Amino acid sequence: MSPIIRSAFLLLLLVPFSARAGVSCEDVRKALGNQLTDVTCFQSADLTTNNPVTTPANNSLAGLPPGAFTPVTDRGVIAPSAGKRTPITKTVPGLQLNARVASDSQARFLLRLPNDWNGRLVVAGASGTRSEFNGDFAWSDYVLQQGYAYASQNKGVLNLSIVTLAPPPPADPLACRLNPASPVFVHFFDNDPGQPFTRWAEFMIKGAQLARDGVKAGYGRPPRFTYAVGTSNGGYQVRRAVELAPDLFDGGVDWEGTFVDEHAPNLLTDLPPAILNFPDYVASGFSPGSTAAKNIRGAGYPPDITLGTPPTLSLWQSYSNSFWEVTQCQWQKRLDPTYDTYGPEGGTGTYNYVSRLSVSDVGAQFAAFATTGKIRRPLVTVAGTMDALLPIDHHARAYARKVAASSKHKHDDDGDERGDRKPAYRLYEIQNGNHIETFQDVFPQLELIEPHAQRAFDLLVRQVESNVPLPPDQCVARGGSISDSPAQAGHCASLFVP
Repeated sequence: MSPIIRSAFLLLLLVPFSARAGVSCEDVRKALGNQLTDVTCFQSADLTTNNPVTTPANNSLAGLPPGAFTPVTDRGVIAPSAGKRTPITKTVPGLQLNARVASDSQARFLLRLPNDWNGRLVVAGASGTRSEFNGDFAWSDYVLQQGYAYASQNKGVLNLSIVTLAPPPPADPLACRLNPASPVFVHFFDNDPGQPFTRWAEFMIKGAQLARDGVKAGYGRPPRFTYAVGTSNGGYQVRRAVELAPDLFDGGVDWEGTFVDEHAPNLLTDLPPAILNFPDYVASGFSPGSTAAKNIRGAGYPPDITLGTPPTLSLWQSYSNSFWEVTQCQWQKRLDPTYDTYGPEGGTGTYNYVSRLSVSDVGAQFAAFATTGKIRRPLVTVAGTMDALLPIDHHARAYARKVAASSKHKHDDDGDERGDRKPAYRLYEIQNGNHIETFQDVFPQLELIEPHAQRAFDLLVRQVESNVPLPPDQCVARGGSISDSPAQAGHCASLFVP
């Protein structure tokens, strides 16, 4: 093929593809056949969240308890508040398909195919235990307006059911308390038998396979490029996607991904000290010089932000109320279920991961779904310095260290010894960014991460498709943006800048 013809052919692949009569539900359903069940497929004048039909109502799936399926809630947990999130400047006509994976009672799948398609596909992970609609504000609205097809999945598991709203504590051995002061206990579906966390990577890959089949049926050809995106546990899914499935994914953006390793640090080494010391920190009047505050900081957490004189509210308090204990319980129930979570012989704050290694298989449980750092496609991590759920040095930087260590045993995309083809990796640290975007509404010192994650996505696409080098690792200053010539390369010098 002559260079001119080849260039023309590549250009044809990259220009937008407009479906002449709209993408057909019949064709997509036929292609996915018996892989899906309980299918809802419809043509839509607008696939963005400006159209309320695109995100189903909470608890709208028949036969499930309240809390098991909460799409409207889920799309807001990783996105900024209204007025700060992804701008929607156009309608996006196309097709939407929602379904359950036929081979699994809980696994769910979402596909959106815009009529004006750019030839590419984005597959999203889901944070926490959230549904396939988790990325609707943060990712779907952004990429659909650029012409990408969009798919997502729920890691193969539903969210939770409410066990009790009032004392006494429930008899359910898998129930988790929302926080130490709450009478509310919930049961996470991913603590049930047959729901190991190893499934999270499996369903990211399954989602990509289903999406690629659906795209091919809808447009008559497969996507030219496929990208993985996700936040928190969804960011973990992105890491595993580019580690395990280079045949499906061309690159990924991991936003605040969870670091998983059988060696410290991990969630079960970090959360107990925060839980244990927080009551004494409150009793100290939120004193940053207290022993409790020093112990929390010593466990890897960023400094606290307090409001009021004397302080009546703090950033750590927001995490304690919503995430610390319930997350520790959820992971411990899955990975070390014989531990006495709330009884006199145990406790959430006194859980000791190292001592449990000799009396349980918790280390092997972690190892089974650990991230390796052996990426086989380009990957960008975007993380905030003020993340008090997944502290940056124990999660984002820890994964960057894994990637760096794996480069000592260089491999190409197929795992061969070809150091010149090592995929690009970048860590962009967002000064004062944190895990929960809406916390900025109360603590204005915090920086939103969403626009930086979306910018990182565009830079990744440019690198993959045009071979433009990614900007170097850097600290993105408050009010700044990812730069080819950063003022502060590498790690942020301080976790918090007032």
